[in-house]
This record gives sequence, C-alpha cells and structure tokens, in this order.
Amino acid sequence: MTESTLMRRVVVIALAVLAAAGSTPARALLPADAPLAAPAAAAASSGLTMVADARYVVDPAKRRVHVAVTLAATNHRSDTRTHRYFFDRTFLAVQPNTTAYKIRSAGAKPTVRVERRTRTYTLLRIDFGKQLGAGASRTFKLTFDIADPGGAPTRTTRVGTSLVSFGAWGFGSVGVSGGSVSVVFPPGYSVEVDAPELGAPTTDAVGNVTYATGALTNPLTFFAYFVADRPSSYKETTLKVTIDGQVVPVTLRAWPDDPEWAKRVGGLLKRGLPALSKDIGLPWSVGKPLIVSEAISRSASGFAGRYNPQAGQIEIAYYASTFVILHEAAHAWFDGGLLADRWSSEGFASWYALRAAKAIGEKKVTGPVLSPDLEAVRVPLNAWGPPGADPPTVDDAEHAAALQLATEIAKRAGPGGLTAVWRAIHEQRAAYQPTGSGAALETSTEAPDWRGLLDLLEERTATTYEDLWRTWVLRPTDEALLADRSSVRLRYTAVMRRADPWVMPRVVRDALRAWQFNQAAELLDGASTALDDRDTVLAATAGAGLTPPTTMAIEFQGPRGFAAASAEADAELAAIAAYGDAVAKRPTEPDLVTRLGLWASDPSAALGTAVEAFSGGDLRASVQASAYARQIWTTAADIGRNRVLAIGGSIVAILLACWLLLRSLRDRRGVRRRRRALMAHRG
Repeated sequence: MTESTLMRRVVVIALAVLAAAGSTPARALLPADAPLAAPAAAAASSGLTMVADARYVVDPAKRRVHVAVTLAATNHRSDTRTHRYFFDRTFLAVQPNTTAYKIRSAGAKPTVRVERRTRTYTLLRIDFGKQLGAGASRTFKLTFDIADPGGAPTRTTRVGTSLVSFGAWGFGSVGVSGGSVSVVFPPGYSVEVDAPELGAPTTDAVGNVTYATGALTNPLTFFAYFVADRPSSYKETTLKVTIDGQVVPVTLRAWPDDPEWAKRVGGLLKRGLPALSKDIGLPWSVGKPLIVSEAISRSASGFAGRYNPQAGQIEIAYYASTFVILHEAAHAWFDGGLLADRWSSEGFASWYALRAAKAIGEKKVTGPVLSPDLEAVRVPLNAWGPPGADPPTVDDAEHAAALQLATEIAKRAGPGGLTAVWRAIHEQRAAYQPTGSGAALETSTEAPDWRGLLDLLEERTATTYEDLWRTWVLRPTDEALLADRSSVRLRYTAVMRRADPWVMPRVVRDALRAWQFNQAAELLDGASTALDDRDTVLAATAGAGLTPPTTMAIEFQGPRGFAAASAEADAELAAIAAYGDAVAKRPTEPDLVTRLGLWASDPSAALGTAVEAFSGGDLRASVQASAYARQIWTTAADIGRNRVLAIGGSIVAILLACWLLLRSLRDRRGVRRRRRALMAHRG
C-alpha cells in the first residue's frame, strides 16, 4: 500500500504550445519529460487546467477494473492582437498495468497512446484532435482498464471473483480543486478501504455498492486502496502427507480463480509438515483432518495466517510468504496446548518454520527482524496482549522479539534439548520430579506458561536461561519473582539432598511449580525442622539399639505435612525413652531375693515385645511393654522379700500345726490308756 501511495503522486503534465502569427516559432512551456509531480506554479503558468471525474467499475468476470474519466480541459490564456494561444495535447499519468485506452470528444477526434511505462505508473499522451483555443473548454471521455497482471500473490492489483485489490486515484491539475472519484463493486463483496474523503457506501436496486467522494479539494492527493473478498464455494483438494510414518489427510480449500495458491501452499505443506515433525520431535497430534483455507488477511501485523486448533483449521492469506505458510503449519504443534503464552508459541513456530524452510530447500526465507525502530516500541513479552490488543508496530516488534528469544534459547538448549522439553510437556511430566527409586511420576495437564517453560528448560537441559528471561520476557513486576526463585531453588536442592533417601512431599514441588516461593520457603522450614527431628530420632535409636520405624518417613512424605512428622518424632523419642528407662532398671546380677521376686515372670520377653512393636511403628504397644518390663524389674526385690516372708510364715504355720497334731495324738493315746486301765480295774 505504501508503494501505491507513492504511485499516486503522478499528476497530469500539460504541454502548452504558443502559436505565433506568421513565422513566430512555437515555445514549449513544459518539457515532455517533466517530473512526475509538476509544481503548481508551472501548471498555473501553462494556462491549461484539467478537472476529472473518475468512475471505477469492478468487473471480476473479465479480471479488470474498468475506468471512465470525464476530463474537463480549460484554456485560461487570452489571445492578443499579435499572439494566439492554444493547446493541442496534454499528458496524464494513470495506474500501472492499464490497457485498452480510448478517448473521445464531441466535435473532435482525440487520440491517446502510451508515452512511458514504469513500475509505478503509466504516462499517457492525449492529443486533442482539435486545438483548444484561448478561453475555451472541452470535455473528453477517457476510458481504460486496470488489468490483473497475474504472477506474484503479493501483487497490489488483483481482480477476481473471490478477491479484488487495487488503488483508485483522483486526476486533475496541480493546485486545481474539483473533480471526484467513485468506485462500484458488484454484489456480494465485503469491502475494506481507508480513505477519509469517501462517504458511506450506497447500494442500488440490484445490489451494486458504490463508494463516492464529493468535490475534491486536492484530487492529486486522493488515494484509496480497496481490498474486497466475496464468499464463494472453495475448490477442495486433499493431500496425503506422511508424518512420522502416519498418513495425515490435509484438505486444501482454494478460491476457484486462484489455482496457484493451492499448488504453492500444498507443495510447501507436503514437504514442510514432515520436516517440522522430525525437527520438533513430537508425533502428529491433531485429532481431526487438517483443513487449510485460502483467506484474505485484514491484519496489519504481517502474519497473514491464523490457526484454529479446536476446528483443526488454518487460514492462510492469498499473498502469504513461504515463511508465513510454514509458520502456520508449525502451529499444528505450537497450538496453545503445548505452550500457554502467545510469545512462546509464536516464537518457536517461527524458529521451526525457518529450519523447515532450510530443510526442504526453500531459499531466501526470512522471519521478522527486530529493527531499531521496532526495538524502540518493543514491550516485555509478558506484556504482549492477545491478537488485536496492541498497535500494529508493537505487534510486529513482539513477533520479531519472540523469534529472537526462541533463537537464543535454541542456541543454549540445542535441538535435542528443546525436543526433550517438548516431549516432557507432551507426556505431561511436571517440572521438579521426585527423585529416588519407586518415586511416582507427577503430572501436569496444563500447558506451561513462561514460568513452567523456564523450569522445564533448566531441568531438561541443565543450563540457565534467567538472563534471557530478564532481557526479553519479564515485566518490572516479575523481577522479584525471579530473584525469589533462585534462592528458594537452591534451598530446595539442599534440603532434598539432606532428606535422601526420603522423598520431599509433592506439596513442596507444587509450590515451586506455581512459583509460590513464600509458601515453598515455609514448607522448607518445616522440612528442615522435621529432618532435625529425624536426626535426633536416629541418634536416639542408635544409642538404644533400636530400629526406627518407617512411620516418620511416611508422614514426612505424605499429605499431613511436616508437623505430623515432627509429632511422630516426639512420640518415637518418648517410646525410646520408655524403652531406655526399662533397660536401665534391668538388674545385672540379681540376688536371691530379687530372683525370687522375678520367679514366674519374663520382663526380658516384654522388652523384646517393646523392641518389635517400636520397629513396627506401634509406639503405644512398645511403651506399654517397656513400662511392664520396667515395673517388674523395679518391684522384683520387694516381691522377693514378700515372698520370703510368705514362705517363712508358711513354714512356721506348718510346724505349729504339726506340733499341735502330735500333741493331739499324744493326748488321745493317753485317754485311751486311761480308759483301758479303768475298765480293767472295774472288771
């Protein structure tokens, strides 16, 4: 459009011829090769002015815009007694790629021919066919066609049933107001144009749409570039593209009047998609046939394409370059489901597009470059808004910055390192995986944003990228997060190594993944306290000759948190103390009374029960068994003494009973003897 604006600067160039009476020679007031923008003074001094009403009629069936210009020529000179002033020709600059020039005028037979053709304009010579005398005016009807030249899809003039793009000019003389421009489109076109002088379009009875100006103050500055598309039935072709051994159908939907687009885009996709898949290192994961449609892009960003992952559809502008086509194809992987942020998806889609272009032999393919002008308006990539939210220049700057950052990341990570990151995301492997044998895989279903991407990059490639994030990504409000991240990550590594073979619980890693560093620091405080308690328990069990239970490790690694582990440590220390107290009460060389007190009891077995219960994690049973053993050993002497007294009393009682029994027997024998003696005496 900028080039067309420059083309517009071509103006009517008048050649005034002064015819003198008799033998006076004619004098050319303006040379035939006058500059494109004739000065206003020169036009005024020539005395010839042109006022033009131009009507452009779009004719897609004939791939042309038919232009009809009504030229009103006026000779402002006055004859004198010795000189007669007249004009017999003029020059008019019209658009390039114009043909079929015709001119007519009442009462004369004017002619028109091409004086010069350039890339930006065509200079016409108009011979009046009859002299235009001093003070006279004449109207000419000039017609010509703006033809679609074909060729490059980026050409400024296209006229077809699906797309129309061309520039409409105003015509006239330098410094002369008046004239008008009107442009007529057939029904069905969606038209976009940016020209303040144009009023609102009107529609006639059959649906033709007309854009028109009023009288132009300066017709030579008027320029309007029209872009219009009309929905039509696409012509579909299906490609079978083999991607990593998988045959993927790709449907191309091209405008019926643009077969070259389908040929060009289809060829690039057939070669580019396999190259992208191989380089990225991920399988084809679009769950439906890919549809690629030709479109008109009304975006000023320069990225003339759009990918809709939900629908599996890519829109590629009719003029899209090789880079843009491969960039949009790369979005089949970088579709918002792999990386969450716009800058990372766009940046790596661009980086891989350039690599794919090289791999398939496409030459001179370049991506957006961060020029000094763009650098001046660049914002941190984290401040880049969604499509349409930023001014076009900012959008251009962010696209270029995203590619430059992706390039810098790739230099450090290498293609293999990037593939490792993409595979981890594809497999839903979260950053900060637990270490140790038997540790379960921790997954994340969310696409990583700038924080998660940094974590995965540093984890998978063992390289730092924080300086790149500071330079390209972070907003001022993000800086503190990066500083906190460094200190907390160092501490996490130290605590994790200290905890080995115990595994840090997931809650700590989740806090790190979410960049909740205050929470992570508090959790690490709790972990350190719990590990201090573990060390105390291990020292105590070693001193007591006990095997520590696994309960504290389970609590440390489980959802109840580090406070539960510390509470378990307190309980274990209490059980160890009870066991040690019981052991301390065990007599080393028990005397007879103590042995008598221990008779029929087995405190050592109870102590063994305490040991077994402790190692099994049953602290209550361990404490009870230890207490039982302690009680037996501490009361054995008293029990022995009581048993001695009980045994002595029993013996005395037995002896007394025996004495009484013997005495009773003696008494009974004496009674019997006396009875026998009495009976003998009586007899």
